[in-house]
Amino acid sequence: MLGKQHHVAIICSDYAKAKAFYIDKLGFELIREVYRPEIGDYLRMLKQGDTTLELFIKPDYPERVTDPEAKGLRHLAFHVEDVDAAVAWLHARGIQTEPIREDKVNGGRFAFFKDPDGLPLEVHE
Repeated sequence: MLGKQHHVAIICSDYAKAKAFYIDKLGFELIREVYRPEIGDYLRMLKQGDTTLELFIKPDYPERVTDPEAKGLRHLAFHVEDVDAAVAWLHARGIQTEPIREDKVNGGRFAFFKDPDGLPLEVHE
């Protein structure tokens, strides 16, 4: 019944920081952007490979409750072939990561990093 993932929605607080992080640093392509005056936010669709992100950008969205242990989406993980190379790529773009760890449940290795609003993101091989 359910097919592949359609998109992941992310709430961002800063228009320029979201662009610098997701487009300039992570390399997502801008597909569409719309300003919604009735809500006062920007809706930005981004794509990279099979991953589509839907960014909602508005400065006065509420903060995350905890980091990251709260009900709902915990984090977004990107599959990579080589986590060491992915971490080096992130560091070269000025994005700090947590240390690489071994996934004893699912296999492979992973490292967490954060977007400008503190959303936990992960690279996982």
